[in-house]
Amino acid sequence: MSAALSAHVVVRRRAFTVDVALDVAPGETLAVMGRSGAGKSTVLEALAGLQTLDGGEISLGGRVIDRAAPPRVRTDPMRRGIVLLGQDARLFPHLSVRENVAFGPRAAGVAAADARADADAWLARVGLPGVGDRRPAELSGGEQQRVAVARALAARPRAVLLDEPLVALDAVTAAEIRAMLREALGGVTAVAVTHDAVDAVALADRLLIMEGGRATQVGSVRDVLAAPATDVAARIAGLERLVGLASRGAWDGSGWRLRSTVPFAGADGSALAAVFRAAHVRLGDGPNGWDAVVRFSEPTVTGVRIVTDRGAAEVPVADAARLAPGDGIRFSIEPEHVRFVPA
Repeated sequence: MSAALSAHVVVRRRAFTVDVALDVAPGETLAVMGRSGAGKSTVLEALAGLQTLDGGEISLGGRVIDRAAPPRVRTDPMRRGIVLLGQDARLFPHLSVRENVAFGPRAAGVAAADARADADAWLARVGLPGVGDRRPAELSGGEQQRVAVARALAARPRAVLLDEPLVALDAVTAAEIRAMLREALGGVTAVAVTHDAVDAVALADRLLIMEGGRATQVGSVRDVLAAPATDVAARIAGLERLVGLASRGAWDGSGWRLRSTVPFAGADGSALAAVFRAAHVRLGDGPNGWDAVVRFSEPTVTGVRIVTDRGAAEVPVADAARLAPGDGIRFSIEPEHVRFVPA
């Protein structure tokens, strides 16, 4: 039965201290995103009992399962009611697929026949009916990950932790597993670490952004991606974010202005971020024009992304070929493609 997960995780690392608080309601999925090294996996390991807390407390269903301060509480990972599903399926190679899925329930005292019948039901639920007698080595990587999901959920955990479970899969397989996960996690309390905003949109109810061991933004997935509070959140959402000041309903960046079809209603002089997609930026002068200096370029699926000291633009390869780092450039964007959010 799913349970509320509440945690304040404090773990000292060499470069910084991870200090994050989170609350996940019963049956809710919280996605955690951020750059590599931000401390996301450390949080999952602490929740799972694989990382010792230097401070804080973790409770599941109202029961404290980990506490750093006296009276110290330290619940063994196997007794927490939490399962961690990572990039590697880590199936037992010497057991059949059915026995892999039945392992958790059998270890908890469920009769062998009942555990195996339940395993077959879970295999069917994750799209693998009839494969129970096979060994893991006979399955593809995507099929093994499906079995790992079935094994995790068959143990009837009170919470599930997902640590980039789709990162090692090809795009087509990842899409299939993502759809399966969305259905299988229905009603299950879960925390999912991912680098892909598509995972957050498809799987999660809320999104938490981590930077340098801290939570810098949390809210519904839609709200966080629509109004990113930091540059990291903006990149995750696929947006450019320029910070300036509010000025007569528009955005002012020390002498250059951006306007939107939806003026900002806040007070003049307040911190304001202009957000827009690089694909909407054009080379050359026009409405909302500004000067920038090219820093570097990087290929994209449809062309080249030109990164400057004042935002970025996605342009055709032919246009990018004549630009080099240090070149001055003129950008413009239609007001309808610019949104303002408090910074």
